[in-house]
Amino acid sequence: MSPVASLFDRIAKFAKSPQGQRAIQQATQKAQQFAKDPKNRAKIDQVRAKLQGGGGKGLR
Repeated sequence: MSPVASLFDRIAKFAKSPQGQRAIQQATQKAQQFAKDPKNRAKIDQVRAKLQGGGGKGLR
């Protein structure tokens, strides 16, 4: 088994564990709180517009 496959297996196993589920839930809650802040929401929208080609030159 390659080192990369082993790493992904370990990550998947952790994500399915109760501890991993708690970590995922906490990260999700933090992301939602971050996105609710109007200043952060504006930054998110700017990045989204750039990535979708609506922000001028965008990323190339």
